[in-house]
Amino acid sequence: MKNVDFLVIGSGIAGLSFALKAAKYGKVLIVTKANEDESNTKYAQGGVAVVVDKEEDSFEKHIDDTLIAGDGLCDRKIVEIVVKEGPARIDEIIRYGTHFDKTNKGIFDLAKEGGHSESRVLHYKDITGFEIERALLKQIHSDPNIEILTHYFAVELITQHHIGELVGRRSDNIECYGIYALDTSTNKVEKFLSKVTLMASGGAGHIYATTTNPVIATGDGIAMAYRAKAKVRNMEFIQFHPTALYNPGEYPSFLISEAVRGFGGVLKTKNGEEFMQNYDERGSLAPRDIVARAIDAEMKKSGDDFVYLDIRHREKADILSHFPNIYAKCLSIGLDMTRDLIPVTPAAHYMCGGILVDEDGKSSIHRLYACGECTSTGLHGANRLASNSLLEAPVFAHRIYEDAIKVFKNYEIPDNIPEWDETDTKLSNEDILVTHNLRETQKVMSDYVGIVRSDFRLERAMRRLGLLYEETES
Repeated sequence: MKNVDFLVIGSGIAGLSFALKAAKYGKVLIVTKANEDESNTKYAQGGVAVVVDKEEDSFEKHIDDTLIAGDGLCDRKIVEIVVKEGPARIDEIIRYGTHFDKTNKGIFDLAKEGGHSESRVLHYKDITGFEIERALLKQIHSDPNIEILTHYFAVELITQHHIGELVGRRSDNIECYGIYALDTSTNKVEKFLSKVTLMASGGAGHIYATTTNPVIATGDGIAMAYRAKAKVRNMEFIQFHPTALYNPGEYPSFLISEAVRGFGGVLKTKNGEEFMQNYDERGSLAPRDIVARAIDAEMKKSGDDFVYLDIRHREKADILSHFPNIYAKCLSIGLDMTRDLIPVTPAAHYMCGGILVDEDGKSSIHRLYACGECTSTGLHGANRLASNSLLEAPVFAHRIYEDAIKVFKNYEIPDNIPEWDETDTKLSNEDILVTHNLRETQKVMSDYVGIVRSDFRLERAMRRLGLLYEETES
């Protein structure tokens, strides 16, 4: 058992940003279910959307672009907070040691991505998230007040329910005291108590058969919060990235960054015809939901499994400079993106809904905050604007930090919280059946709850998922 001031579940940009600041005021424990750097942050290619050049760009333009991409369902107040507070938070990320590409003149090389009216995306080649994760972890390791436990799988939030009190969906006084987590090296569930808990567990791409997310993105943080009776919102809004590399048999799918289209890449049919102008005047740089639906429509018309992305008109040296990782990946499967068309197809990429939080990152459960992709802040609405996620996380991490340090010393942890009770648990007769059910769940979600949905498809999905639930729980 451990007892700390601040408990963080997840080791991406959201959790690490909070931990670095909270450590000034108390002991911080970070629990993550894989290696410390394994998160969606690590795989983010494009960059961070932030207003840097105020001569060409403005907060109002960034706000408008975000609202348009969110299809009318963004919370304007939250959008304004993130856009206006973003530059200060990204300056902190830079001070932590993160590098962003610069031009020959020594100014930031700002990229333009889908849905953006101006060039405002800071990036480090095509591995921006990897670079941010590297810099944050380096700072984390230098702080004696922060401990990281890897390969611990959080399984349940601890609330009054665990000390015998009745907790229901309508209860307004639920409190979080920490988590129970499985040590995957010993298969023992341990108790971790905290004055403040931050859920920063990421998204849920792996509920789909095709996703750009790493295998850890299974939505368990949101599920834990929901089981503990936290409010969740907008779970139906799954963003499908339009351009995952079409490479049958590879799972998860390799992402072909939005920045390739921002660099001049054009989507084409297998016959070599451009088609995006038939769907949106912004062409291949329309917001992701529009581009993904357009590709889906073209594939349904042609019967093909992919369309092409063409960047061959750009100079080879420029392509190699901006996209070394993507170039190397394509080359590894026999494609030279400087000479060949890139086959791409949509894949589940980002969850725009999640644990409902307020402007300070507070969930409906007292002492439980949430940050990053596992949340529904109101920023993204029905569709996230490209590169806004790496901006949202540090902004909300800072707001959570400011709120938590004011109150955490007033919190006490009950002394009668029990150890994990395995009385009603049992071993699976055949683990392979659980794996089969997972694969079937992913197929059902991809077939019936994908880019374009209908009542008929959703009803069929509900019936099949209900059966899978009964089989898995029995």
